[in-house]
Amino acid sequence: MNLLNPADPTLLPINPELNKAIETTAPMELPKKFPDQPLAWALAAEAAWKSGEVLGSYAYARVGYHRALDQLRKSGWKGAGPVPYAHEGNRGFLWCLAALGRAASAIGEEAEVYRLANFIVECTGTEHNLDLSWVS
Repeated sequence: MNLLNPADPTLLPINPELNKAIETTAPMELPKKFPDQPLAWALAAEAAWKSGEVLGSYAYARVGYHRALDQLRKSGWKGAGPVPYAHEGNRGFLWCLAALGRAASAIGEEAEVYRLANFIVECTGTEHNLDLSWVS
């Protein structure tokens, strides 16, 4: 990080239609209705994980992560800089990173585990509510 000229935080948009659909739609159905929304993919990844589908969780989280990278770039993010957890619109991206790391840990992909843990800290510092217990 450049301390003389720190990057402004990137804030992804909040999708009110998705937030409403979360109340009535099964998590595994959300990516079908909102394929460009990282939060939809994060919720599907979590549902797959809870069902014991480690590879499914990994796949959902990976797609959500890539959809989020597209949105971050469109929002002016240049591959570095804060993506604060405090902003609701960023949480889908950050949850995808955490879900991907957890699944990567479960399948023994250690390099990915550390890369994702570092990426989360680079984006949020320590101000997040993400479970990082998968980092050993």
